[in-house]
Parts: sequence; C-alpha cells; structure tokens
Amino acid sequence: MSQFKPFRLLLAAGAAFAALAAVPAQAQGDLLVAPTRVVINQGGSAEVVLSNIGSQPATYRISAELRRMTEDGDFDEVKEADANPAEKIALAMVTFAPRRITLLPGQPQSVRIAVRPPEGLADGEYRVHMNFRAVPPAQAPEDAAAAEASGLSIKLVPVYGITIPVFLRRGRLEGGAMLANPHLVKTDAGSYVELDMNRTGQRSVYGGLVGKNARGEVLFDLRGIAIYSEIAHRKVQIPVSPEALAKLKGPVRIEYRELAENGGALLAETSAVFP
Repeated sequence: MSQFKPFRLLLAAGAAFAALAAVPAQAQGDLLVAPTRVVINQGGSAEVVLSNIGSQPATYRISAELRRMTEDGDFDEVKEADANPAEKIALAMVTFAPRRITLLPGQPQSVRIAVRPPEGLADGEYRVHMNFRAVPPAQAPEDAAAAEASGLSIKLVPVYGITIPVFLRRGRLEGGAMLANPHLVKTDAGSYVELDMNRTGQRSVYGGLVGKNARGEVLFDLRGIAIYSEIAHRKVQIPVSPEALAKLKGPVRIEYRELAENGGALLAETSAVFP
C-alpha cells in the first residue's frame, strides 16, 4: 500500500477533545476513537482522533484491512490474496499516517486518512477497515531477569483493538431498506425481537431500529445497524428488557432511521402485533 509524505498530526488537546465530544466515539480498553465510521465522497481526506483514556502511556499500531459482512451482521476477515477487484482497489487508494502512535494518559492525536481514486474508477462504494490495536508494553529487564531466575513464567496480556469502516462513495448512489417478519423470541437468556432487513440500491445503509407501542412509549432503541453493500439481506436480533417486554402488547411500530447526526431520515418501517 502506498504512503503519503509524513506530516505533523498532533492536534491541540482542546480541539481534539472537542472533536471527540461532537461525534460518536467507540472505546475499547484505554483507547477512544472518534468518529466510528468515515465516509468520503468522490475523494479527499478525513481525520480520526485517538485518545488514551487510561492512566499509563500506551502505544497503538494502525493498519488497513478488508472485511466482509455476513447475513447475521458479523464480519469475515479477507486476506489481500483473496480480495476481489473492488477490494484491491480500495486498499490501493486509501493511505493514512501515522501507522504507530504512542500517547500519554489523556493525550489525543489525529490520524489522517486520504483517498485518491485512480483515473477512470467506476462509480460505486468502496470500503476498507481501519484497525487501531494496542501494542503490549515490553517487559522491564528486571522483571524478565526475575522470571528467568524463578523458572518458566507465563503472563497473559490482553490486546485491545477497535476497527472502523472507511467508505469512498463515487457517483450518485442510492441506498434503501425494507423490514419484514418481525417476531418475538423468548429464551432462558432473555427476550428479543427478530426481524429481516433487506437492502436496495448501490450503497450500504446505516442507522438505528426503534420500536414504539400504541402509546408512543419507546420499547427498544438499537443503534449502529448497517447493511453493507456486499449483502442484500441480514437478520437482526433486538434485545428487549423485562420492563419493555411487559409493554410489548398489541401493535408495535418499528422504524429504521438514519442516526440523528446523519439527518435522521426514515429508511424503512413496519408494524407487528405481539401476543
């Protein structure tokens, strides 16, 4: 993958924290990343802000990878050798810097992402996933010496990571959705509403599912639900709390809307009558 010339990426702390507060963020371990998805239209650049919310310095390695959504909403990793032509193009035209960051506690820093479409690129949606992974700290020499003196020692260190999608959309792309077959499922582990989601158009869709009863009470609100362009159908299971389950009687309206920060447009809706 090509790289662009290194440049200074460190933001002033106040500006970076303001960016984190203004957009949705995702946290894992001591790492906070915002925004949680990046959409670039036609070509250009964007920034993602990383922040160390822990009490110790931490190092993070940054990489680009390919993933494909499955119909149950999970992701399969795709090796570059197994990538299709569109995925190979996406990897080639997305560049980013830096590739490794060490942050002090409370320190934010931005990673700049640039997308340079090649000449003649066909209209469509292209996507890579940016992975931000913690690098385990090196063992102190005195600790290593003590472990060697005492015999075999095994230390398990959790490695945290966050992955966000980066989209390039080229041309006038439409994306829509339909909801079908909502039904209630009860198990020993809890209850949930299961439904089918179908995507239409040339691009992915992203939003949240909200269910309300006839009195307008919100029974569930599940955000961050996507149907990516490689699939046209997925199943979704929406957890329902015991309190909401008691109100899940009679007609229920289910809406699939863009998130408020993306405009809140209604993408699809359906209704169901639960026993």
